[in-house]
Amino acid sequence: MNKTTSINLGGYFFHIDEDAFKKLSNYFDAVRRSLSPDGREEIIKDIESRISEIFTEKLGTTKQVIGLKEVDDVIAIMGQPEDYKIEDETPKNEYYSSYSNSGSTTKKLYRDKENSLLGGVMSGLGHYFGVDPLWLRIIMVILFFGFGTGLVLYVILWVLVPEATTTSQKLEMRGEPINISNIEKKVKEGFSEISDKFSNLDHDKIAANARYGAEKVGSTLSDIIVTLFKAFGKVVGFFIVLFATITFLSVVVGSVVLLFSSTLPEIMLHDNIHTPFNFDVPLWAQGLLLLFSVGIPLFFFVLVGLRLLIPNTKSIGSYAKYTLLALWLISIASLTIVGINYATELSHDGKVSKKELLPIVASDTLEVKFVTNDFFSKSNHQISNLRVTQDSTKHDIIYSNNVNFHLKYTDKTQPYIIVERTAQGKNFNEANNRAEKIKYNYKFVGKQLLLDNYFLTDVQNKFRGQEVDIYLYMPEGMVYYPNKNVEQYLSGHNSDYDYGYGPEGYRYKVTENELKCLDCPPSTENDEEDTQIENISGEIIGDNRVETTKIENDSIEKVSVKVNGKEIINTEVRKSKN
Repeated sequence: MNKTTSINLGGYFFHIDEDAFKKLSNYFDAVRRSLSPDGREEIIKDIESRISEIFTEKLGTTKQVIGLKEVDDVIAIMGQPEDYKIEDETPKNEYYSSYSNSGSTTKKLYRDKENSLLGGVMSGLGHYFGVDPLWLRIIMVILFFGFGTGLVLYVILWVLVPEATTTSQKLEMRGEPINISNIEKKVKEGFSEISDKFSNLDHDKIAANARYGAEKVGSTLSDIIVTLFKAFGKVVGFFIVLFATITFLSVVVGSVVLLFSSTLPEIMLHDNIHTPFNFDVPLWAQGLLLLFSVGIPLFFFVLVGLRLLIPNTKSIGSYAKYTLLALWLISIASLTIVGINYATELSHDGKVSKKELLPIVASDTLEVKFVTNDFFSKSNHQISNLRVTQDSTKHDIIYSNNVNFHLKYTDKTQPYIIVERTAQGKNFNEANNRAEKIKYNYKFVGKQLLLDNYFLTDVQNKFRGQEVDIYLYMPEGMVYYPNKNVEQYLSGHNSDYDYGYGPEGYRYKVTENELKCLDCPPSTENDEEDTQIENISGEIIGDNRVETTKIENDSIEKVSVKVNGKEIINTEVRKSKN
């Protein structure tokens, strides 16, 4: 059994047996000898990084020690030093044929910061798809201003896609084989670019700028601008982290509640959990959709904010990024399917009406009252929308206070009531059937119209916009007496009288255009507007001055008599209304 040793290769530690170590060392020595002094150390570092990546891929989780086979595979991929000669006079076809069988030519997606305008996302996509980054930038601008999705998409890609920092990654980004030849070529190109920049400097211009101090001023301004941008970035990053974290935690808590909803008491589910899908989708599935569709973008916003605050923040890793992206895309697709299906379920309206004459005459007083069911609702002031509860037999039902009351005038001699039940469905038959299954009750006792303040329907009918509208038609001259709880159900829409016609608990005489209150207390505001002061007179009787004042409005008539400024008579007569 060969001895093993530990080596540090490209920042990673590996266990390698003795024979493999010797062969790898000889290989590096040969590579080092074949390189020119210019950029040698930079090239060696890039080669080490690439070899460490190959070793990591080949070891996996089962094998822990590098052997001769792994070293031979690396040499086959990277090539022998004597196989490469990067000379200017080497023909291009000969050069490419020399390494066409070495290494992989598969492109990988990276951000290209060297040719970037912002984060290098579009430049990297341009390399990956082989298109000019300009067109991709134009598409991103159109998405941003046209649909509002460009910014979110760019931020997500910025977080998900790693930057090409090493020579190996830059070669992978362009789809070039990662071998000794290409690494050396890439490094020398970098040195050549730097050398060209220095050689092309206009020394006379620099000297002139130096004489006038422009270079110093420009440098100072540049530093100030960079500092301001960094400070602004940190402030923006702080608020992004703050709000994104709070919202993300709220989404996580809501998702966890939905995920474990099956363990919660049933009454808590029925009364307190409300979701956008109206129970068409299981609660645990809604929790997952909420977590993935909303939580994942918020999580990435947190990461972006942290990068603005702390530039050296470590990445979560490519596998995690791509996994989260895949989950987010799946959740968005699922939400789209659910949304389209739900919209289809609400595409048609159904209505069922029932008319009934009330056994009273126009000269009678009709009292209207909404009644509650203590089993379903503790208070008739608590108006809730559709919710699931149970009846006395523990059967799941849908309960709702979505009951609307409308007052209408009729030229008939006898009052009547129309109860209209409405619901929605994916076609008219389904909508009408669902409306037919709404259970709503009322009764007429003596001269009282007792209306339920709720309706019921089976839970299998789902939440499909169920409503009940009650239309009370009253003839001329009838006295309408509403109970004090009528106001919260009264609807001004599709009614012949204004919503705020007057307070409940008083009697109103029905006319075609208004309801005239017969026993309402006088309104201070109305009294001030309608009050007329008449018959103000003064006369001398003996040694006394007598003043008489008559004040009259629609409700009262008031007479005051004063003698020498002292009131001795003050009478008030309330007028009766016919």
